Amino acid sequence: MFQRQLAVFEAELELSSGIGPMENDECQIDLAIFETFVNALLAQHRRQSHVIVLALSESFTATVLVLAERARIRVDLAQLGATLEGPLSDMQASTGEGMSAPAEGRTWWEALREKAQELGRCMPR
Repeated sequence: MFQRQLAVFEAELELSSGIGPMENDECQIDLAIFETFVNALLAQHRRQSHVIVLALSESFTATVLVLAERARIRVDLAQLGATLEGPLSDMQASTGEGMSAPAEGRTWWEALREKAQELGRCMPR
């Protein structure tokens, strides 16, 4: 499923992820290409304000962030600019069942990092 989602985001970003095909439950990653992909994905995620697109992409983006951290990929905070610490005020917040808005005063980055940490605890090393 991850590989198929990866193809969707590669097409959306018009970038290769650097993640090769799955063989024996493993895949090779070109770290230089992956770093570019990760930073572009985070920038796109930050700019997104549509609640449905965010719901569809949040877990994928958090999973990629876990992989990036484990590969010691440097997230280009400068590329994300001043918006890194900005509040989530420009994002639509859902009140629908199963979806929750981030806690008041939290940044988009804090919310994404929390999701990545949660997922990272469930992912094998």
